[in-house]
Amino acid sequence: MKKSKSVFIKNAFIMTVTALILRTIGIFFRIYMSNKVGAEGMGLYQLIFSIYVLASTFASSGICTAVTRMVTDELVCGTKKSVLNILRKSIFLSAVIGLVSAALVFFGADFIGTYWIKDVRSIPALKVLCFSLPFMGVTSCLRGYFIARRQASTPSRSQIFEQLVRIGVVMLIIDRFSSMGIAYACLAVLLGDALAETASCVYLGCGYLLDKRKLTNSTLARPRNYGVFRKLLGISVPITAGRYLNSILRTIENILVPDCLTKYNHSKEDSLAQFGMLKGMAMPLLFFPSSFLTSLSTLLIPEISEANALSQKKKVERTVNRTLHLTLTASILISGIFTLFARKLGLIIYGSEEVGFLLQVLAPLMPVMYLESVVDGILKGLGQQVSSLKYSVADSIVRIVMIFVLVPLRGMESFLFVVVVGNGYVVYII
Repeated sequence: MKKSKSVFIKNAFIMTVTALILRTIGIFFRIYMSNKVGAEGMGLYQLIFSIYVLASTFASSGICTAVTRMVTDELVCGTKKSVLNILRKSIFLSAVIGLVSAALVFFGADFIGTYWIKDVRSIPALKVLCFSLPFMGVTSCLRGYFIARRQASTPSRSQIFEQLVRIGVVMLIIDRFSSMGIAYACLAVLLGDALAETASCVYLGCGYLLDKRKLTNSTLARPRNYGVFRKLLGISVPITAGRYLNSILRTIENILVPDCLTKYNHSKEDSLAQFGMLKGMAMPLLFFPSSFLTSLSTLLIPEISEANALSQKKKVERTVNRTLHLTLTASILISGIFTLFARKLGLIIYGSEEVGFLLQVLAPLMPVMYLESVVDGILKGLGQQVSSLKYSVADSIVRIVMIFVLVPLRGMESFLFVVVVGNGYVVYII
């Protein structure tokens, strides 16, 4: 028990430090990007990125959580052969889905850019992003394996390596590309993303080849009667359906916001700039302090899954209660600090009073945002993917309807109201 607890604390520490490093680098990188492409460029990038998230949701297909839970079970009651079998089949499944996703984005880029995003400048970047999707799916499988093995250091190092590759590529080419316009500036950033995903996949693959030699048979090993593909799909499909439906709704929301803002202020450039300040500058800053809670949410999946497999109900209840208490306490404190210093943070970090105003309005919502993330991890650890799906879909539908009706009337003011109401609704349904 003590060893298990110490491993959990060690992994939480590693993932928290990694997340802090990545988010710190990410904030400075976004400042660098905003200086290079401007608020309008950040807005266009966020629209393209919403398609990226949608495609990557399908490509990774909830496989990380499925692999984590299945490998965790096999490490408790299975054999080395069964663990490797799960990983081989999950990688094959992810690679196939990733290739299908890549083909859909590549051949549909003209349609997506013209009719969904409604900005043809997005088309070149859309065609580039698709090449990372097969690698992203495989990376999800490998990351799930290492989380189940309670080895946070390998995926953490891969994430840092991925971010360094991304920044290196973008810094190397963005000046040359941005001189040709916003479309090529976004292309440079998405090219960096694609190469970074590929590098991360290779890094994790090498780590797996070294680690699999250390696998041993469980002392509680017993015959397993389920088919691997069936159970993989049984876990990942509900998660994927939830994430995919949620991603579709979020993508609709992201595309709808600039369009509705344009109806209010009659300027597409200003609308993209406002959208870029909110989604590309303010929101990443608000989620910056959540590094520990994000790590905790990820690590809870194998812990709760293992406790469930061993029928340790009291341990599950104790873990959930402590986690929720910690989340609320920490997030309320962080929210208070952001609320007090929002204006100064906007000026110091981005040199923008408007970003400071956005931070001040949204900072009181941070406890709800953080709690939602942790509850999602708990539900997945308990196998309650469908409940997680219901909450996120209900939230998205409410937001989309309100955006469509209110934002054309009062612009960004209405959208901020929608965000506040949407997060309040999440608290109610949870």
